[in-house]
Amino acid sequence: MKKYIWGKKDWHDFKYDHRALIELLAKARLVQGRLLGKITSLGIKLETEAQAEILIEEAVRTAEIEGLNLNRETVRSSVAMRLGLPHGVGIKKDRETEGLIDILLDAIRLKDKPLTIRRLNSWQASLFPTGYSGLHRIRAGKLRLNNPMRVISGPIGSEKVHFEAPPRQMMENELKLFIDWWNTSPGSIDGIIRAAAAHLRFITIHPYEDGNGRIARAITDMALAQDENINMRFYSMSSHIIKKRKEYYHILENVQNCRADVTEWFAWFLNTIIGSIKGSENIISNVFMKSEFWKEHAQTPINERQLKVIHKLLQSGPRGFTGGLTTKKYTGMTKVSRATAYREINDLLKKGIMCYAGGKGRSVRYQINWKSKK
Repeated sequence: MKKYIWGKKDWHDFKYDHRALIELLAKARLVQGRLLGKITSLGIKLETEAQAEILIEEAVRTAEIEGLNLNRETVRSSVAMRLGLPHGVGIKKDRETEGLIDILLDAIRLKDKPLTIRRLNSWQASLFPTGYSGLHRIRAGKLRLNNPMRVISGPIGSEKVHFEAPPRQMMENELKLFIDWWNTSPGSIDGIIRAAAAHLRFITIHPYEDGNGRIARAITDMALAQDENINMRFYSMSSHIIKKRKEYYHILENVQNCRADVTEWFAWFLNTIIGSIKGSENIISNVFMKSEFWKEHAQTPINERQLKVIHKLLQSGPRGFTGGLTTKKYTGMTKVSRATAYREINDLLKKGIMCYAGGKGRSVRYQINWKSKK
């Protein structure tokens, strides 16, 4: 019979090598401090825009880790509506997307509200508003009954078991112990280490039929918000995890199957925090650049169609979207004739809003002129 970490006595009292983590923890604190220092200079408006961009990234990526592809524009619209930003109207809403964003905001904005089974159940129910996960009906908003509960992959008949969660009765007891620990542990251990421990502990308990990973990452965000004592997130863990998804599942599987010491998980988590923070600097830099762009062009006359295209380009950052803007793409976004598109693009070129990005003839590409020559 396989040996799993939850089969050990006091398994959740993680014994790790503190000395092996000292340098990584110090580095994580350094980059965290630098980022939070930059945030203080943003001002309320830019701070909200930065939060929105991070929230959009987190929602899209935490779903992608589980193999789910959310429409970024739908996510953007939902986030904008909740944060009181423009461009949140006119896009069809998706109940699962709405539910995920509600969970992330609840975890962050109400970070100090006690965690309860009822609260966790409501989060899980929000992820599955129809009561289905794909084609399968699940116990939405209720703890699992499955015994055993296995994490598997591969075709039917040739499945590979990666992990088996604690049986139902043990799971319920472990979940209660986790909640008691969560509500009493702030300040008792380092906040980042606590976030790493919470992630590993919850995902090992695996209390639901589906959605455990997304909830574990929401709990991680809540732990980090408590550690930083702010009701906003300015870096996305999931954005970095998706780049290392195989590593993420591999380290979890090894630790849960007792093939690796938990110190390896904590080290991996700290490296992920560092990578997440460094990655967020690009997002925040884009927020600054967009702000400067609009300051420069605040009085520049732009029609609604041009404005729509500009917003689309600005959302993609300095790199622009794949292939750049072409006349054909402009007509697709604005539903105007090719002649009108050509005329409106030329108008943006003359006003210094856009510049050439290469190509010839009908393949000419354009991009935002981030540094106007005006």
